[in-house]
Amino acid sequence: MSYRFDAGGSNGTQTNSDNEDFGDTSFESQPLLNAPEDHRRTRPRTPAMTKETDLEEARPKQTARITGRRLFTVCSILVTELCERLTYYSVVANMVLFCTDKLKISSDSASVITLVFSGTVYIIPVVGGIVADSLAGKYNTILGAGLIYILGLFLLPASAIDYRKWFGGDEDMSLGTRKTYFFVGLVFVAIGTGGIKANVGPFGAEQIKDLGPDAVQSFFNWFYWFINAGAVVAYSGVAYVQQEVGFDYGFLIPLLSMLLAIVIFMIAKQKYIHQPTDGSIVAQSCGVCCQSINKCKNPSWRNALKENGGSYDHPMVEGVKAVLKVLPVFGIVIIYWAVYSQMSTSLFLQSERMDITVNGAKLPAAILNIFNTLIILVMIPIMDRIVYPTLAKYGKSPTHLQRMGIGIFLVALSMVYAGIIEIIRKKDMENHGFISQELSGSTFNASKISMFAQVPEFALIGGSEVFASISGLEFAYTQAPEFMQGLIMGLFLMTSGIGSYVASLIVTIVQSWRTSESSDWFPEEANDGHMEYMLFLLAVLSLLSLVAFIFVAKWYKYKQPHFEGETVVLPPPYENQSYESYDTKVSAALGKKQWPPEFDETSRL
Repeated sequence: MSYRFDAGGSNGTQTNSDNEDFGDTSFESQPLLNAPEDHRRTRPRTPAMTKETDLEEARPKQTARITGRRLFTVCSILVTELCERLTYYSVVANMVLFCTDKLKISSDSASVITLVFSGTVYIIPVVGGIVADSLAGKYNTILGAGLIYILGLFLLPASAIDYRKWFGGDEDMSLGTRKTYFFVGLVFVAIGTGGIKANVGPFGAEQIKDLGPDAVQSFFNWFYWFINAGAVVAYSGVAYVQQEVGFDYGFLIPLLSMLLAIVIFMIAKQKYIHQPTDGSIVAQSCGVCCQSINKCKNPSWRNALKENGGSYDHPMVEGVKAVLKVLPVFGIVIIYWAVYSQMSTSLFLQSERMDITVNGAKLPAAILNIFNTLIILVMIPIMDRIVYPTLAKYGKSPTHLQRMGIGIFLVALSMVYAGIIEIIRKKDMENHGFISQELSGSTFNASKISMFAQVPEFALIGGSEVFASISGLEFAYTQAPEFMQGLIMGLFLMTSGIGSYVASLIVTIVQSWRTSESSDWFPEEANDGHMEYMLFLLAVLSLLSLVAFIFVAKWYKYKQPHFEGETVVLPPPYENQSYESYDTKVSAALGKKQWPPEFDETSRL
């Protein structure tokens, strides 16, 4: 999932002024109508409020046209992202299977490894954004991260190769050495993908930014499509090779894919538009907080303002306050991501122990992730073109936080359904026997129920992503001034990484309750314990987080938008009135603004 995300939050390319971000008045140098000579001053330019102005005419005009050279650079970036995402999803698709089968790691430990890796991948982009904004620039950061990525990808097949088969000889690599190669490789892969994820989307948008907002929106739509295209190839084709042919070839494919990505990315180097580096907004935000605390002596936001001896202007301080205001919402969403991460752990373990064949043909257990992707691709246009416009027509548009609440509820339903399927699966094995099926050299006793009975689990999670994840990104994007949007979106995406860490912590806590294999909520062999208890626990945690989310969202005050392209009709000044009288009338005119329902004082959940 990728959207308009610059983890470092660079302020070097902002288009609106800081004052406009906070609704302050900016000025144009023009005398007021009919004002006396001594009362002439600048005319305030205010947010739009009248219906007479044609909004389409007020939209930014395209100042450039698409050329073959520009199209080539954009396509280079899109193909680079496709190859990188294919690489990443190929690494995580069967990670649990590789750990349990090749590295002889228990199922619970393999799940923790997968969760920690996935969490780290979503936290490192914040660092990647800071490096790009303040030191290296986006192009150099992407290229450097890609080279680190490749180093890790060399180590992954090295940990999977049967050296006697490939090179001859009598000795094979020891298990300890394989584990070392694998874990060191994962570290390099996490650093590489994190550095790329932070910058490749914004770097692509920079190439066509001067074509206008429609071109930027179109770029991100295609950017998202290429991401999912890579995921489909990884979860179907590469996952099949890993499971049925071998992890040596299965890990070689992502290595070749990433090498191709770097070559394609470098080919267009001379044609890219490069933006100069600027100071990272993260460092400035930390500075505002430090100066405001003032060593715990009379802490106040005023301490950071320039007029009070601080180093920052009013918009910067207000921007930091806007970011901090959304943190309680982001904190609650962490539980959502902890449940979301079960697709690659608990639900994968469940798939291994269900019938993975269709008419005798064996499918990769990881292929069910495709249904998560498909439901997203189907629901997005339906919600965007049909459902939301219809609700808006009747004045029932859901707010960002209301949509996020729906997503949290859907992910709870997915865990309830998964728990029920787990009970039915084991009952079926008790009453009708089981089948033995081989995955990547390991044999599993499985239910005769098809793994496609799990499709609703993945579909519900995909549907929840449409509401919780996409609406969360939109919420993050709208609730901070433009120069802080990258930072606040980076923090939202970081909740996904923290959620994976929380999921691994939950597994560790559940393991501490173990008294025997049959009583374990996350057993090494899923057929012996009660993994359904674990799934129901996650459902309960989701519902509890939903209650907390509703409480926080009910009292959240939205940042009110600006209606660009319209003008407020102000009362004309007269010779016998003072500035104070005129300003009073201006304030009265501006006070008549009517905000859309979604931007009322609270979200009305």
